[in-house]
Amino acid sequence: MTTTHDLTSTDGPHLVRDDTPGPVVERVHRALARLDEVDRPEVWITLRGAQDLLAEAARLDARVRRGEDLPLAGLLLAVKDNIDVAGLRTTAGAPSYATVAERSAPCVERLVAAGVVVVGKTNLDQFATGLVGVRSPYGAVRHATHPERVSGGSSSGSAVAVALGVVDLALGTDTAGSGRVPAALHGIVGIKTTPGLVPTEGVVPACRSFDVVTTFSRDVALGRRATAIMTGGRRTAPADARLGLRQAPVVGVPRPQDLEPLEPAYRAAFTNVPARLEALGARVVEIDVQPLLAAARLLYDGALVAERYAAVGPAVESGAPDLDPTVAAIIRAGRDVPAHAYVADRAQLDAARAVLTELLDGVDLLVTPTTTEHPTIADVLRDPVAINARMGTYTNFVNLLDLAAVSVPAGSVGAAGTERPFGVTVVARTADDDLALDLAERWCGSAPGTAVSPSTAVSPSTAVSPSIAVAAGTPVARLLVVGAHLRGQPLHHQLEDLGARMVRPVRTADAYRLVALSTVPPKPGLVPTSPGEGAGVEGELYELSAGALGAFLAALPAPMTLGPVTLDDGEVVTGFGCTAEAADDGHDITHLASWRAYLAS
Repeated sequence: MTTTHDLTSTDGPHLVRDDTPGPVVERVHRALARLDEVDRPEVWITLRGAQDLLAEAARLDARVRRGEDLPLAGLLLAVKDNIDVAGLRTTAGAPSYATVAERSAPCVERLVAAGVVVVGKTNLDQFATGLVGVRSPYGAVRHATHPERVSGGSSSGSAVAVALGVVDLALGTDTAGSGRVPAALHGIVGIKTTPGLVPTEGVVPACRSFDVVTTFSRDVALGRRATAIMTGGRRTAPADARLGLRQAPVVGVPRPQDLEPLEPAYRAAFTNVPARLEALGARVVEIDVQPLLAAARLLYDGALVAERYAAVGPAVESGAPDLDPTVAAIIRAGRDVPAHAYVADRAQLDAARAVLTELLDGVDLLVTPTTTEHPTIADVLRDPVAINARMGTYTNFVNLLDLAAVSVPAGSVGAAGTERPFGVTVVARTADDDLALDLAERWCGSAPGTAVSPSTAVSPSTAVSPSIAVAAGTPVARLLVVGAHLRGQPLHHQLEDLGARMVRPVRTADAYRLVALSTVPPKPGLVPTSPGEGAGVEGELYELSAGALGAFLAALPAPMTLGPVTLDDGEVVTGFGCTAEAADDGHDITHLASWRAYLAS
């Protein structure tokens, strides 16, 4: 391991004079102490020194005190060493490949601008080729709590840094499951967006067409916030993207025969998943995932491996002594792939996407095991290829088919005292990232909208979990509902079908009358009046994509209308009104200021 400074030096911290250290400085001190306590040097390739970290933390504390908007201030970040961080080496797990980055990758820049402190660069399977975490000249990265077992790869160091509590967040990359397998093996959260939503500039490619920058965190809400901040690549989410998951989603799971690749303990653990999903309100259906698993094999067994050679072939051909032999053999296998074979395999992927559309017809999300087993380091060293291939059984197809996925903890397996984490993955269609994250939040015990713990973040969290689609460029509208579209009311399903997500309960300004209309089903209408002559009417505020709002408006029946409505905080949103004739024929219920109160009366 190399360091830019001496992390354990005694003089570093004393060079930062601060009689009243702020929370960011205190967080860095805890991290430094934790680094010494866990003593896991193989996790890191480059660590920043204590002096640098504490000086940066002091500057951030000063900025927080000045009231700057730093939504992630006080959080510590580890970065996989195939992602550029300005001033630090990027090795991709090969010292002979190393360069010093002049600027950070955009994903890192955006997090730093939000207030995170980069602690260092983490170890990985060389050239991000592997799911085990042992293919590195910097040493095999041991599991955080079972050091005889693999940590998972290729984002091994990043996952372990989070699992050990050294950092709050870590960046990995994911081409075949590298941002999900290590998360599952450690009982943490791994978020892999739809390819293209998070920019990959400044990242050493593995397979450029399928690479994704991922986040590791100990809870979904924090990972979601960080991921939303990183989005904004060339690809934007569609204008009609769904922003929220319905309360009773339809969730597909593999058939029992599709679970044969799992080790027995994992297979037994997955049998509990359908019941847990049903307890969350989902309707569970079995899906034949064999076509997806067949497509997954194209990543290594077909011509797509040519992308790996295109990425780092010259480095492998150099014959440098630090090259991992297994990694080098995999990459060299792509050297002589004919162009027609590559085109044929891409055509197979297109056909698999068509099959996927049929499989998921009427299904909101798919939940699968994340990986098949948790081998020991010794097992993998004896059989480095076959075990690695099995571990990607349920992950490889996700990137190839342009999907989004979130790996979440799902309990543990094994005898008392030797328990090992077990994880499942929520898989979503292209650009349906928010739906996967919503279910992941529910699964982990926090409803959508849970804020980041104040003990973790310095700056206050937003009230609503950020939408990945909105952060990625989807135009969004805010819609006020006051009647039949409220939660629990007969037309609420229309909002759920459009992927609307609730922001918060609200009231209008006192410039509206509320009128009960004679419609089927019964609905109210808001009627503008002079300020002070109406009431602050209770309602719910939703966000939905502009395309979804257009579809909603196109289907709006008479006598309802949509128009601007002012809330009691001054915000102007779109809300329900009605024609003047309908208002004249309706029953004035303004004194109740609530459709639910009217129904109860």
